[in-house]
Amino acid sequence: MKTPTPLPVEQIPETPPRTQAHARPDSSSDVLVVGAGPTGLACAIEAQKAGFKALIIDKGCLVNSIYHYPNNMVFFTTPELLEIGDIPFTTSLAKPTRLEALEYYRRVAEHYHLDVRQYQWVKTITGGDGKFRVTTTDRHSAIHDYRARKIVVATGYYDLANQVGSPGEDLDKVFHYYREPHPYYDADVVVIGGKNSAAEAALDLWRHGARVTLVHREPQMHHHVKYWVRPDIENRIKAGEIVARFNSTVQEIGADFVVLRTPSGPQRLKNDFVFALTGYHPDYDFLRSVGIELSDEQMRPVCDPENLESNVPGIYVAGVIVAGSRTNEIFIENGRFHGKLIAAHLSEKLGGGNPNIPLDAT
Repeated sequence: MKTPTPLPVEQIPETPPRTQAHARPDSSSDVLVVGAGPTGLACAIEAQKAGFKALIIDKGCLVNSIYHYPNNMVFFTTPELLEIGDIPFTTSLAKPTRLEALEYYRRVAEHYHLDVRQYQWVKTITGGDGKFRVTTTDRHSAIHDYRARKIVVATGYYDLANQVGSPGEDLDKVFHYYREPHPYYDADVVVIGGKNSAAEAALDLWRHGARVTLVHREPQMHHHVKYWVRPDIENRIKAGEIVARFNSTVQEIGADFVVLRTPSGPQRLKNDFVFALTGYHPDYDFLRSVGIELSDEQMRPVCDPENLESNVPGIYVAGVIVAGSRTNEIFIENGRFHGKLIAAHLSEKLGGGNPNIPLDAT
């Protein structure tokens, strides 16, 4: 049998170097951050700058919420307002895309050698100030234990969708997140909601061949819709290219239909898919499980506005969860500064990084 002639060295295609994973250090830290979104990363960076050992845990991937944004999403803001850790964010256009943001935050994590434990779900936080114990489970159901002097909860809100509450919402044809339009070509699609997510999904679906009906409980699109999206969606509705049912809600979802509750009475629509894009909310149960008190009306965690320490000594809150149900008050643009407030308080309480008082080993 003839031996294949090897390719000359110059013909062997080059491949880009693989990003090296960081070695896993021990499980003790000065500061343990729950949540690897932009705010969580910023908190860990500021803690490291203050001389503290920081560790980040997330049940998903790095900046998991941004990863789950629509594939072609463009941010409302400019790149410099998304920067953390004094690392410049340069983009090809005036507003960054989802892919550019993912690349940027990977670069930040690598620059600061952040210790991020991805795909671990925090199950319990026990102990007390200076001696916290955190238990997680990974994708293989293995249990991991960590010890930390302080805890920062920066879990965001994008993981938990607001439910419509209609029969049939649990069907496989119903989605609470929108990624891309291709699978819905030539299909009858209902989009529920009146803010940015619903408006952008409706437009994207229509432009890629779906027959779209937008259902919103209010008389018009919400005033928070991006200024360049609003005239687009309103013109498509006016032209009848996207059907809008305002002052309406979904009464029932069936295998091949949707029943709407409209001002003129029930209306049954032929339907293949439903996108219930009605917003998201923080994990209030998790906050309560660690002892954090929430306000009655807006579900805001009780915390000191000067340093964001919660009613539980040693546990801080950061990012959008500080606003409770008012998730439109805090974004990456202002939540990224929470890390500086927390790091300053840590330095005040612990006397600077690398203190002589070790973590409790019991």
